[in-house]
Amino acid sequence: MSTVTLIGSRLAEPGSEFVYEGEADACAGCPYRSQCLNLEPGTKYRVTDIRENAQTLECAMHDGGVRAVEVEPAPTRANITGKGAFAGSKTSLPGPCPYVACPSHEYCEPDGVSFDEEYRIREIVGEPPHDICHLDRSLELVELETGD
Repeated sequence: MSTVTLIGSRLAEPGSEFVYEGEADACAGCPYRSQCLNLEPGTKYRVTDIRENAQTLECAMHDGGVRAVEVEPAPTRANITGKGAFAGSKTSLPGPCPYVACPSHEYCEPDGVSFDEEYRIREIVGEPPHDICHLDRSLELVELETGD
């Protein structure tokens, strides 16, 4: 289900994704607060549509102003342990990884996902992009449902 919100004009493109981090100090006193601060902090969203004929509004946080868009929680690709996982089951991430140069690092520590929470597996993608896990983990790349 889509939610209408305001985001920075530079992000206002269908398909763009972002993690909503919550209210910033510069938001205090803004007349558009209720329209901007209506998302779940720490959740990854995808822009699904831009509101037609909506004007660009001035914003203390975004130098190009903000625009009205429709967003929905975006699924997140992540590496999980446990071969044999299946779509529909629940899982959590194995934990942080210090190997930032690894091609799988973005999937071992994906944006918008916490290590201490469980998520439903939306789809099994397959093998992770790395050849060797330096933490000796047996990993599988999946798509997680991160929104409600």
